[in-house]
Amino acid sequence: MTSQCLFCRIVSGEVPCDKVYEDELILAFKDIHPEAPTHILVIPKQHAANILELSQNDDKLIISIFKTMSHLAHENGIDLNGFRIVTNTGPDGGQTVDHVHFHLLGGRNMTWPPG
Repeated sequence: MTSQCLFCRIVSGEVPCDKVYEDELILAFKDIHPEAPTHILVIPKQHAANILELSQNDDKLIISIFKTMSHLAHENGIDLNGFRIVTNTGPDGGQTVDHVHFHLLGGRNMTWPPG
């Protein structure tokens, strides 16, 4: 956890969020600038700047992230018509917060290419 990281500050409770799920490894909350009717950020509580910093030792965490997104898709009713999971890495990938995170987006038709 780094004191400068926005998402680490959210995990610690220093910065509030609209939490929708939490367990010992994961925190999920509504995006403050939603791009779809359902837009949830799913983050590991441990700090990693991006997916390149995750390793084989993080298998349990990675599985937990995807199980959480599946659970949230069902819970939010976006499992029936489909949804999108996005993670951005680095400046060219559009990453704006240097803490690995996944966007769970649904509730509308997703276009391609995304951006």
